[in-house]
Amino acid sequence: MSEDAFNISIRKFLKEVGVTSQRKIEETAREGEISGKKLKVRMTLTAEGTSLTHVVDGEIELP
Repeated sequence: MSEDAFNISIRKFLKEVGVTSQRKIEETAREGEISGKKLKVRMTLTAEGTSLTHVVDGEIELP
């Protein structure tokens, strides 16, 4: 696989993660499941068959 194809594949995956994650967060906020002014979130990335584990913690300010 070429470096360009590899980068494109990664970007496609990350775009899917970003778009679907945003939709799920918005749905959760609209359904009233969130109380307070901030939503604490965590995204965990793993890759099957590898030791990859990457965790990103953050907060999203709510309207």
